[in-house]
Amino acid sequence: MLIFETNGTLRIDHTLMIKSSFLTFILEKVHHIFTNPAKLGTKKELSIFRFPSMNYIKACTRKNGTLTFQKRHFQVDASIIKTGFDPNTYRFNFQVKTHILHGDLGAARKLFDEMPHRNIISTNTMITGYLNSGNLSAARSLFDGMVERSVVTWTMLIGGYAQNNKFREAFGLFVDMCRHDMAPDHVTLTTLLSGFTEFDNVNEVAQVHAHVVKLGYDSTLTVCNSLLDSYCKTRSLGLACHLFKHMPEKDNVTFNVLLTGYSKEGFNHEAINLFFKMQNLGFKPTDFTFAAVLTSGIQLNDIEFGQQVHSFVVKCNFVWNVFVANALLDFYSKHDRVVEVRKLFYEMPEVDGISYNVIITCCAWNERVEESLELFRDLQFTRFDRRQFPFATLLSITANALNLEVGRQIHSQAIVTDAISEILVGNSLVDMYAKCDKFGEANRIFADLAHQSSVPWTALISGYVQKGLHEDSLKLFVEMQRAKIRADSATYASILRACANLASLTLGKQLHSHIIRSGCISNVFSGSALVDMYAKCGSIKEALHMFQEMPTRNCVTWNALISAYAQNGDGGLALRSFEQMVHSGLQPNSVSFLSILCACSHCGLVEEGLQYFSSMTQVYKFVPKREHYASMVDMLCRSGRFDEAEKLMARMPFEPDEVMWTSILNSCRIHKNQEMGKRAADQLFSMKILRDAAPYVSLSNIYAAAGEWENVGKVKKAMRERGVRKVPAYSWVEIKQMTHVFSANDMSHPQMKEITKMLDELEEQMEKQGYKPDSSCALHNVDEEVKLESLKYHSERIAIAFALISTPEGSPILVMKNLRACNDCHAAIKVISKIVNREITVRDSSRFHHFRDGSCSCKDYW
Repeated sequence: MLIFETNGTLRIDHTLMIKSSFLTFILEKVHHIFTNPAKLGTKKELSIFRFPSMNYIKACTRKNGTLTFQKRHFQVDASIIKTGFDPNTYRFNFQVKTHILHGDLGAARKLFDEMPHRNIISTNTMITGYLNSGNLSAARSLFDGMVERSVVTWTMLIGGYAQNNKFREAFGLFVDMCRHDMAPDHVTLTTLLSGFTEFDNVNEVAQVHAHVVKLGYDSTLTVCNSLLDSYCKTRSLGLACHLFKHMPEKDNVTFNVLLTGYSKEGFNHEAINLFFKMQNLGFKPTDFTFAAVLTSGIQLNDIEFGQQVHSFVVKCNFVWNVFVANALLDFYSKHDRVVEVRKLFYEMPEVDGISYNVIITCCAWNERVEESLELFRDLQFTRFDRRQFPFATLLSITANALNLEVGRQIHSQAIVTDAISEILVGNSLVDMYAKCDKFGEANRIFADLAHQSSVPWTALISGYVQKGLHEDSLKLFVEMQRAKIRADSATYASILRACANLASLTLGKQLHSHIIRSGCISNVFSGSALVDMYAKCGSIKEALHMFQEMPTRNCVTWNALISAYAQNGDGGLALRSFEQMVHSGLQPNSVSFLSILCACSHCGLVEEGLQYFSSMTQVYKFVPKREHYASMVDMLCRSGRFDEAEKLMARMPFEPDEVMWTSILNSCRIHKNQEMGKRAADQLFSMKILRDAAPYVSLSNIYAAAGEWENVGKVKKAMRERGVRKVPAYSWVEIKQMTHVFSANDMSHPQMKEITKMLDELEEQMEKQGYKPDSSCALHNVDEEVKLESLKYHSERIAIAFALISTPEGSPILVMKNLRACNDCHAAIKVISKIVNREITVRDSSRFHHFRDGSCSCKDYW
């Protein structure tokens, strides 16, 4: 600071650090002013000294040839010094800045163009205005036209690109800056580093790191923190840990950055250990600390740890912080603790849009749909940003509930609030319409998406798979590859489901290779989908091999293995796998219990199923969902324990739905319980919406088996009146990478003569083995001879005959069927497997049936 003393001398206050060249420049100007007494006292000259950061220089006037100091003070404006003490340029710059601050960029540019003399400050001010308005091209145009640029100029433009997610351009500008011998300062480095968020940018971050060391900023805490954050964001935790270890100084931000990096990459134990280390070193946690450590607690599935953190939050008086409270809400919601979520939400001193989003999502995924919708109605009366409303969550609710009407209402609100432009909302709309079987609307929204990532492609593929349009999903996947959209683990999981449902082992293996090349093979969800695919394609050995090779496993993986054993009729290994999962330290989730209950149901392990259902509620404190009750009802009815099933249904917190009554009706057909079957059918037919033909077919079969053909006719008449059509039975087999589909009594195949010949030969040999057709399985009111002939040409038998004439002797045969195989076909294939000495696997809508040497893996055919 420059101060004129009372004795007329000029003193320099060294508490203000300025460059020597700049000081010399100021002194020359001051000398010039005070050696020109005619100018010294004028208002025009004195008006230039107004800048608070320079403190003041005491004004003085010359009287009788001597300097006299006035009592009033005035300040020196640094901007006028930078303009070379040009009042006109200073005034223009001030006016341009004023226009920009008022949002009038057009007036600012007009004034800028009319300036007789412009300097770096003039152009920097205009560039700042363009950057703040998002007009990068105009800012870059001004920048490119500058003859002289300062570090501030380069830094501003680098920051503009970084803030607009143009990381390559920001880094390219930094390289140009260095080539122009303009040394970046610590602000430039931190600004550039803030823009790195992609995994592919790790090499660029390393180059910036080299410049940090070269320029001597490797001891500057803010630069090191930014560098650490960039390594974490680019998923280079090894380099981040190395930098953290060698940082000469650390603060709360340093620990928070690495803690967040650990949490995002799933290194949960490392994150928690760092959290404890932070406490031991005396660093106090911040809101970011608690948010990161709670995220790690979610992934560890450790509710007690989260409760301990909650206590620490209260102790540190952070419970009032809405950011931390939202992290706690999210933690409890991810553990399905609805009671804790509701209690915390209504006790929070401050809530925001995120708070509502979390509790709405929590209620939705815990089957409290009405409560979630009521909370959404409350949210609409708040002043929170409507664009941040949980439209995506609500669209997911409607998608899963197949509620097209509510989905369209949410779509309308998203349009009104302009949230439709949000990527997540657009993707959710595609998913909702696809799941509601409105692929026209889904494709229109998909085509209008500004940013097409793998998410909307996956949503469409998943929609096709859920609707049974597996071939369409495969075609869409091929289009996705042609569009050069990189598939992720969710995409592979969906398309593998299509392969599993088509039982296309060849295509599944091709996708397996594709997943390996893409680098997603280590992903736990991709691996789990492969286990499921191999199991559903009848290759249980490959499924088990895939499971054993997975580097990490979670509940999803174990659930896939349990389901694989259940579908292949091995209930013992399914139960053993469940116990192994528990002993490995993983806590079973609701899907785990659903998988084991389905295994018990398919394999007739009723007592075991009752025990697991009991432990689910009493030991693990899970509230059974509708699907758990449905599985229990199915298990009891399959074993003929209809009274117990009715008692269980009476204790349910909700009314039996279509799935349960259909299961009961199917079991009544097996056990010939006509009375109970009639009651189940009445419940089904009284439902407003019942488009599935299965209940009608089951009731019709019950009447047909009892010889009540008049009632069979009534059921078929009811089907016609309600527009319900029976799904035709068909079977398919894959031979030399081609799928051949057959329906009952189908004579259209080009090799039908050879197939018929094989069936005749098999029939002759089967009779010698003691096989007698079961005409009760031919549920038609026709002559006995016609019934027996129709059994011979059931779709699975035609498919087996074709496989026998098309494959080498001794090779295994896999046949898929869309409906349940009848008892007669089950008995016939047993005999065929012995005659041809081959392993024959038939997967129907129930499960896998492995036939070999005249026996079947199924202990009982349900």
